[in-house]
Amino acid sequence: MLNFEITGSNDTRSGFGAGLLEAGKRNPNVVALCADLIGSLKMDAFLKEFPERFFQVGIAEANMMGVAAGLTIGGKIPFTGTFANFSTGRVYDQIRQSIAYSGKNVKICASHAGLTLGEDGATHQILEDVGMMSMLPGMTVINPCDYNQTKAATLAIADFEGPVYLRFGRPKVPIFVPADEPFVIGKAWHMHHGKDVTIIATGHLVWKAVEAAQQLEAEGISVDLINIHTIKPLDVDAIVKSAAQTGAVVTAEEHQLIGGLGSMVAQALAVHQPTPLQMVGVNDSFGESGTPEQLMKKYGLESQDVYAAAKRVIAMKK
Repeated sequence: MLNFEITGSNDTRSGFGAGLLEAGKRNPNVVALCADLIGSLKMDAFLKEFPERFFQVGIAEANMMGVAAGLTIGGKIPFTGTFANFSTGRVYDQIRQSIAYSGKNVKICASHAGLTLGEDGATHQILEDVGMMSMLPGMTVINPCDYNQTKAATLAIADFEGPVYLRFGRPKVPIFVPADEPFVIGKAWHMHHGKDVTIIATGHLVWKAVEAAQQLEAEGISVDLINIHTIKPLDVDAIVKSAAQTGAVVTAEEHQLIGGLGSMVAQALAVHQPTPLQMVGVNDSFGESGTPEQLMKKYGLESQDVYAAAKRVIAMKK
C-alpha cells in the first residue's frame, strides 16, 4: 500500500532554519548571511545562538554573494539567505563569476520559490531558477519536499564541498518524510515500487504526486514513485531503471517546464531509455498574484493534474 504517515505540517523554510542551527552547532565554520529577510528565511535561531557568525548585509544581494565567496577563502562555510528570485535572477552574474567559476564552497539558500510565494506576484515569484542554476558548471541543485527533508538537506550540504543551490518555500505542507530518512546528495528516494507508470516529482509537487499515486493505485494502476530532491546531479540510473520497468513516465515540479526537472529527465530518457513522457509544470508563463492554492490550481500543479498526466502517458504506451 502507498501510505505515508503525516506527522504534522510546516513550511520548508522552517526546515532550513532548524537545519542551519544544527549545522552551526556541529561545525564552527558555518556562518550565515542574510539580505534583510531574517524572519522570512527562519534564520532567527542561528542569529540568536551565533551572533558573531551572522552577517546582515541589507538589501544588497550581489554584495552578499561576493562576501560569501570571500569568506570561503578563510575556510568558512557561508549560507546565504534571501528569496529565490533575489538569490538567482538578481545576482546571477555574481554567482557565476565569483562562486561557480572558482568552485567556492557557498551554500545559496533560497526561500519563497515558485508560484506558492502567492500574493506577492510575478515580480517576486521565480519559475526559472532551477534551470539557471543547473546550467552552471559544478553547481549542485537541491529541492526538498517537506520540513524534515529540508532540514536533512541543510545538514547534508554543510558537509558537502562545493557550491550548492538549496530551494525551498513559504507555504505549510504535510510532513511525511521520516525524520531519520537518510539524505544522500545525488541519490533519489524511491518512495514506492510499481510496474505501470513512473511518477518523478520534486519539491512541493512530491506530496501532490503521492496523492495522485494513491488515486491511481486505488484504480489498480501500479505506480513507481520517485522523489528527486537532488535535481543536479540527477540520479539518472534510478530514472532509467524505473522507465525501463514501467514504460511510461510523468514528471511534476513547481517550475517552468523548460529547463527544469522535466527537461532533465527527458534528456536522460532520450539518451538512455526512450520512453513516453508527460510533464506537469508551468508552461512558458510568468506567475501572478493569488493564494498559493489558487495559483497551483490555475497553473495545473494539483494532484489531479499529475493523475491526468499519468493516464495520458499510460495511453501512449505501444
